[in-house]
Amino acid sequence: MPDSRLRRARARVAAAIGVSALLGTAAIAAGPVGSAQAAPRPAAAADCSVPYRIEQKLDGGTTWRMCWHYESKAGLVLDDVSYQPKGESAPIKVLTSAKLGQIHVPYDDGSNEYDDLTGQGFAQGLQQLDPAECPGGTIKTVRVPDAWDPDHPDVKGLCATTRARGHAYRMGEDDLGAGGRNKVYQLQGKDLLLYTVNKVGWYEYITEWRFAGDGTMTMQVGATGTLSPMDYDAGDGRGWPIGKGAKDYATSHAHNVFWRLNFGLDGSPKSKVEQYDSKTTATAGRIPKTKTTRTAVGKELAGDAAAARWWRVVSTAGKNKDGHPRSYEIVPGHTTKYQGRSFTKHDVYFTEYNRCEQFASNNLRNCGAGAGKSVDRWVNGQTLKHPIVWVNIGFHHIARDEDQEPMPVHWQGFQLAARDVTAMNPLTPPALSGHNGHTEEAR
Repeated sequence: MPDSRLRRARARVAAAIGVSALLGTAAIAAGPVGSAQAAPRPAAAADCSVPYRIEQKLDGGTTWRMCWHYESKAGLVLDDVSYQPKGESAPIKVLTSAKLGQIHVPYDDGSNEYDDLTGQGFAQGLQQLDPAECPGGTIKTVRVPDAWDPDHPDVKGLCATTRARGHAYRMGEDDLGAGGRNKVYQLQGKDLLLYTVNKVGWYEYITEWRFAGDGTMTMQVGATGTLSPMDYDAGDGRGWPIGKGAKDYATSHAHNVFWRLNFGLDGSPKSKVEQYDSKTTATAGRIPKTKTTRTAVGKELAGDAAAARWWRVVSTAGKNKDGHPRSYEIVPGHTTKYQGRSFTKHDVYFTEYNRCEQFASNNLRNCGAGAGKSVDRWVNGQTLKHPIVWVNIGFHHIARDEDQEPMPVHWQGFQLAARDVTAMNPLTPPALSGHNGHTEEAR
């Protein structure tokens, strides 16, 4: 995209946010003001004032609590995220903070490369949301730091709502009951959904954070908007023909999205990281056998996903009622790994906490001589005592006719799955609450 990308983006965003003039607070972290959007103060709330607090009780009895603020580069940041299923006497702390760590956009023809968070005004491109975009929820007002229109820095731009997820579980009993039908246990779940829309150039990024009743967290970014009308070049041999015939070729490019997660399981930053690898061996005439091995990740790691590999972050401060350490498993979504830069060549990074290390590329802070400006440079053998998790999910965007116009949303993201956070499924119906461990009747 030409150098006018940022200038055009600023002009469009300034016009969009100019229609809102609601009050907000703080210069580097901002949110709604006014009792109309305030929620009742929970018994065990995250440490933040009412306008910045989110609390939602979901079907099945689970309550999620967290705080939020808005930064001048990262945009929306979630703080002090806790999860309280039914049967737990107190919230279980999960994350100290969670935010985007970068959106890196290199073009296939080598003409341009962007770091949308730290170089292209991602946070300033916060869009005002229409009420129809947040059905059944609340749109919170955000004060945007360094707003492109300083006379109108307040944007109704954060949706907090719930959204159906379909089956949370289903299980039918084998024994027939009255009327010759077996009893079915099932629950249609809803997630707490938080999202913002940020415009960068011609793209609009929908950043979603979803929290489910069973403890699962889903983080994803959807790209929509429109193709840049200036990114057509039939001569580079890399694009895709858009429009009639084969005259206009849209330039292909990548969206490499990073998330930065600061865990605080059970209120402690001193988590452990473990890697699991499964290997299947086959012997002629026999059923193949699979063995899974666990490797403690004691030092900083740049990790590569494999077909039978996964990682988890493990609490050192708490266990569930079965006596098992609580943990969260990282479940990457589909990704296209970009090989053009060293910081995009790995799927996950575990680095020791350093306040200076905030963005996966083009990190703006001065972290000292030789520290580098990207996450790959920070993996240098330090012992992991307070691990920071960086997840990298890539998408190679080869445009298509259907991208005009507006462009259908293409999603990229991952999940954090609860592993031993509770002793049973936190949504288990009362009739099955005794089915913990081996329950087969002795014969």
